[in-house]
Formats: sequence, C-alpha cells, structure tokens
Amino acid sequence: MRRDGRQRLDDLAGMAGGAFSVFAGLRAEMEAMARAQAEAMVRKLELARAEDLDAAMEVARRARAQAEALEARVAALEAEIAALKAPAA
Repeated sequence: MRRDGRQRLDDLAGMAGGAFSVFAGLRAEMEAMARAQAEAMVRKLELARAEDLDAAMEVARRARAQAEALEARVAALEAEIAALKAPAA
C-alpha cells in the first residue's frame, strides 16, 4: 500500500510538472502573440521605433553639422572674393 501511495504521488508530481510546462508554453505563446499585435499596431499607426528615431536624429545632426561647416566655408570664400575685388590702397 505504501508503494501504491508513493506511485500516486509520483504520478501527481509528474502531472503537475507537465501542467507547469504547458502553462509556461502558453505564457510564451501569449507573449509572442501580444508582441506581434503590438508590432502590427505600430506598423498600422506608422509609429517609429526608438532605434529608428535615434538613427534619424543622428542623420539630422550630421547633416546640420555639415551645413554649418559649408556655411563657414562659403563665408570665408566670399570674404576672400571681396578682398580681391577691393581697390588697392
């Protein structure tokens, strides 16, 4: 009888372990579905991801820096042209 009781406990423990693994699988599947739904909503609403926005901001920062450098070069060239055009004293 004692062995029979132990067998039942082992069976219950096995069933509980199986149930936990099923629940863990369900949880992972639910998380994946929720993630997919969220990504679909982001695409539908045309929202930018943080990584994409950061990359775009970096491109804009570089473009601004290049524009400022070009402005400085143009100003220097204009000053040289003005100096060349000025009458000699």
